[in-house]
Amino acid sequence: MHFGLATMFHKYVKGSLTWEEVRQVTATKRLDLACCRRDSAAFQVLMAADEAFLLTTSTDPLFWKGGPLNIVRLEINTDAPVRTEVRLIGLIEDDDGCLKSDVLLEQSAMFVERWHLQQVWVECETTDASQPGVYSGRVRIYARTLFEDERLLGECQFSLTIKDYLLPEPSQYRFYLDLWQHNSNIARKYDVRLWSDEHFAILDRYLHSLAQLGQKAVSVVVSEIPWSGQHSHRDPEPADLFEYSMVRVTRRGDGQFVYDFSVIDRYVALAERYGIAAEIELFGLLNIWQDPEAGYGSVIADHPDGVRIRYYDSGSGTFRFMRRREDFDAYVRALQAHFIEKGWIDRVRVLADEPKEFAVFKERVAALRQVAPCFRYKIAIAQTAFLHHNLSEIHDYVPILQCVAAKYERLLERKPQIPGKLLYYVCCHPDFPNTFIGSPPVECRLIPWLAEKWKLDGFLRWNYTVWPERPLEKLSYRAPVWKAGDMNFVYPGAAGKPLLSLRYKWLQRGIRDYELMQLLKESGQSDQVERVLNRVFLFQDASEFCPEAKKTRAELYSLNPADYDQLIHEL
Repeated sequence: MHFGLATMFHKYVKGSLTWEEVRQVTATKRLDLACCRRDSAAFQVLMAADEAFLLTTSTDPLFWKGGPLNIVRLEINTDAPVRTEVRLIGLIEDDDGCLKSDVLLEQSAMFVERWHLQQVWVECETTDASQPGVYSGRVRIYARTLFEDERLLGECQFSLTIKDYLLPEPSQYRFYLDLWQHNSNIARKYDVRLWSDEHFAILDRYLHSLAQLGQKAVSVVVSEIPWSGQHSHRDPEPADLFEYSMVRVTRRGDGQFVYDFSVIDRYVALAERYGIAAEIELFGLLNIWQDPEAGYGSVIADHPDGVRIRYYDSGSGTFRFMRRREDFDAYVRALQAHFIEKGWIDRVRVLADEPKEFAVFKERVAALRQVAPCFRYKIAIAQTAFLHHNLSEIHDYVPILQCVAAKYERLLERKPQIPGKLLYYVCCHPDFPNTFIGSPPVECRLIPWLAEKWKLDGFLRWNYTVWPERPLEKLSYRAPVWKAGDMNFVYPGAAGKPLLSLRYKWLQRGIRDYELMQLLKESGQSDQVERVLNRVFLFQDASEFCPEAKKTRAELYSLNPADYDQLIHEL
């Protein structure tokens, strides 16, 4: 058997290594790690054998259902004051048909094929009380068959240096992270009723995982299918990607509408428990995605947008959709009044997702402002033309990376006049940097570093749980337009728990790097931060990220994790 250690950024493609290459990648027997307090340091254990074996990370009794088989047990010990998490790493099929490492599994044992390189995630988590110092650890590999006594196959060593810097609690992170939540999709995958107690119990676990990244915004949907199911009706094999309203609307027998906002209130309160309390994003009031030829058009007369408000008509006992402008206006006013009453109005952002025509967008915003003047607006900008206009109504700007690259100087000049945040986003494009299954691991870590380099406030992505039908079996959907991994950072696990991904962990590492940079700058070490940034980023001008520049990723930034690690190793 071959085994060794690798950094947390190791990625494996099944079948890509010769047996000699397996020996080479498992040759490292010692690693030196470093982290701050209230932080973590992670690495991987790599294992392979020329015969199949059963691998376990648990001390529970274990036999192989097929009869005698080598049973290998992995054990981690350290004298560091940390909590150690050990996870088996599973493979996900990419668009090219290759199986690639991504998902962190909850199971403690798995069958490992011969000549297959199996990865194990090991993470040492510190607390605010962890004493700074240098600690040691070891990885031991034991094996047995049936009723044999375990025998030690060998061991690896690691050191952990805990630095005397204390990262803030995730709720206090300064990096502004906005990963949209698609909660109807979560209900579907777990086969629970939408907005039921069972659904909220699952949402609790998903919000906890978001909170560990320092998530700032909570996603609230207030009309039916604002993205029209991501236009999945156009696909040869459609996926159910519809997101439904969190507001229950009823029309009484006397013709009056009443609105039940209790689901919104419950979800916002749940998010607040985890410190996700900076922003309430409203989806479904502005820039609704439409496809009139397929039937996904506007249903409200004399309104410039395609909003769909479903209600129960108690007089007829049927569900219907609002079709009169005055009824919709009353609904918007009721939403505004509710958020004012709850004391949340300053946190509310009506979001426009990639509007295409500026004149139409202005008309839609004006229609909302006329009936609800207290709302603030946030816009995900996919076209540089929008950056040439003075959008006085917009509170928060979120241009896609290519727009930032093309108009960086203009954005930097305008930033002091922006009332809210200036974020950036990536989605199904650009090809790089991005967070796809096929992206180099360090690119997830790069996301917050680029925000620091460009003096932006943070990052937005649409994709926390936008799973296709069977994400653990077939994650690829709408390739090559949407690359595998474009739709998620976590997977639906058993018992209502999200399965985290390597990409989640790599992004988290980058966010924590960002927080350390802020501490260093405050302590007078801005020069050190700048030195590391200059080591990581190789471009001279932001415009080099534009597709027209035809730069490779290796010409724009380092792909070597060691260059990023210098941030903490040089402390």
